[in-house]
Amino acid sequence: MLNLAGIAVDALSIGGLETCIQLPGLDLAFDMGSCPPSAVHRSTVCFTHAHIDHMGGVAHHCATRALTRLGPPTYLVPAENVDAFHDLLEVWRRLDRSDLACEVVSMKPGQEHVVRPGLVAIPFRSPHRVPCIGYALWEERNKLKPELHGLDGDRIRELKQSGQEVTDRVRAPIVAFTGDSLIDVVEREAVVREAKLLIMEVTFVDDRVSVAQCRDKGHIHIDEVIERADLFQNQAILFTHLSARYRADEAKAIVDARLPPSLRERTTLLVAGRP
Repeated sequence: MLNLAGIAVDALSIGGLETCIQLPGLDLAFDMGSCPPSAVHRSTVCFTHAHIDHMGGVAHHCATRALTRLGPPTYLVPAENVDAFHDLLEVWRRLDRSDLACEVVSMKPGQEHVVRPGLVAIPFRSPHRVPCIGYALWEERNKLKPELHGLDGDRIRELKQSGQEVTDRVRAPIVAFTGDSLIDVVEREAVVREAKLLIMEVTFVDDRVSVAQCRDKGHIHIDEVIERADLFQNQAILFTHLSARYRADEAKAIVDARLPPSLRERTTLLVAGRP
């Protein structure tokens, strides 16, 4: 379990094999390429795209939640994939002879979904080889109106009791998850650069795969991140989706050596856990 910018992250992501990024404190996961036992407890799953390594664990997740009486999950699904997603669940219902009860929400860039009071998910477009969306999680809270700063608590309560609005509803992006994407998403989407925690795929970290080859695959190369180091305003960054061709120790050494200090001190590389 990681703690990044004060947010608990339980993450598994190996490029092309499986991705499931859990935020236990928010009762939410991004993608379900596999279904680790702990992921069964996440009641909301935000799917970015329909590649098997990002969606293949959904039937297991849904069925196990029913088996353990955790209640029907909510699945946020890119609008382009909703019909096929329903078809997938229907096939599994016939095979498994079960209900696989769940709520499926069609999502488009800019559309808002209230995950729970005070937490809103808003997708953005992530350019990939297939239709893909990333997600930003926005925290909503009440903030005292600027003109009331300096007043004591009793006076503020009096104003509130008299019917005057004393707070503004404000939003702040606490997490952005790119899904699989080209580096272009960093330049196109301000929330990717500004979210408190950025979870971003970085699949290749040396010249075994060139930047051009990486872009052809619809992924991000560390060279492209380094070129844009000054853009990232995030408190913490988690690199995911590392290619399985890298050993954990060599990938960490490469990233530590290559990232500029301004990024290195804020960045965690998620590795496959291999020796």
